[in-house]
Amino acid sequence: MPGEVPIPSAKPVIGDAEIAAAVRVLRSGSVVQGPEVAAFEEEFSAWVEGRHCVAVNSGTSALHLTLMALGIGPADEVIVPSFSFAATANAVRLAGATPVFADIDPDTYCLDPSAVAAAVGPRTAAIMPVHLYGHPADMPALRSLADGRNLALVEDACQAHGAALRGKPVGALGTAGCFSFYPTKNMHALEGGMITTADAGVARTLRLLRNQGMEQRYANEIVGANMRMTDVAAAIGRVQLKRLPEWVEQRRSNAKHLSAAIRGVPVPHVAEDAAHAFHQYTVRIADDRDAAQQWLSGRGVGSAVYYPTPIHRLKPYKGGAWELPETDRAAREVLSLPVHPALGGGDLDRIAGAVNSLRERA
Repeated sequence: MPGEVPIPSAKPVIGDAEIAAAVRVLRSGSVVQGPEVAAFEEEFSAWVEGRHCVAVNSGTSALHLTLMALGIGPADEVIVPSFSFAATANAVRLAGATPVFADIDPDTYCLDPSAVAAAVGPRTAAIMPVHLYGHPADMPALRSLADGRNLALVEDACQAHGAALRGKPVGALGTAGCFSFYPTKNMHALEGGMITTADAGVARTLRLLRNQGMEQRYANEIVGANMRMTDVAAAIGRVQLKRLPEWVEQRRSNAKHLSAAIRGVPVPHVAEDAAHAFHQYTVRIADDRDAAQQWLSGRGVGSAVYYPTPIHRLKPYKGGAWELPETDRAAREVLSLPVHPALGGGDLDRIAGAVNSLRERA
């Protein structure tokens, strides 16, 4: 309606507590991979059943370093979804390995285990499922497949803080898990990433890789990089982590409200044994998604498309003979609506009303 404030598709939280934490660290003089990073790692570990946690400077770095720490390189292939952000495949390429794309389950948008099984070859070293939009991938099926072929199973949990499957949190379901703390995620650290693993040896290698190959200064053990997290980022992350439970519950409540009120378009599916974190609330628009997005914008409802171009159709990855029909269909149809914790009941009713009015376009 005219005069109403538009509802943004995402709204990062940067409040007084986050600002105070950053200022405290800046005044301390210890600003890079110091006590705040160590505390953040310890506190995050409690979220993933006590796994070792290694903080880095981004979710992409988390994926990249994890593959390196697992010894995955030029002779190897890693099975990934094409329906994801490019960082999923970029990390594989940065490690020197080759991404192999498999199709998705049309309900969850996560890797289809049967498609993964068909994609396994003699060079396959790992499977890297993405818990897309905050819905866990079918980890039991993928775990069975990985174990049967001695493959690493790396969770791309960059969108899934607070999600769980059969009562177990994402990040504690695979060989390793990778999280992002970009500002639009369910929690953030302005920027940053976290790697989780039950393997102490892998964790030590990750700590070397993020810090120029050193555990002690000037005693370089391996070739590494500078992918450290700052203490400012860690301090902000610690504040956000404390509020993550309430924020995830609010996202779930908002999603439930929307799903009960929306008519005429498919709403998000949640598997029976899954706890969806609702990083995104994604519907399908089968008929002219772009026009529908413009219609919603005209009614003050923000939305976004994640992702309009599958990775296998991006310039750096073109050329493979990929047949991914569910991936291509999802890229044509998906539209993510606001679900963030800042929404009130009136906002949710406006969003649902705008979606329900799409039929009026005809």
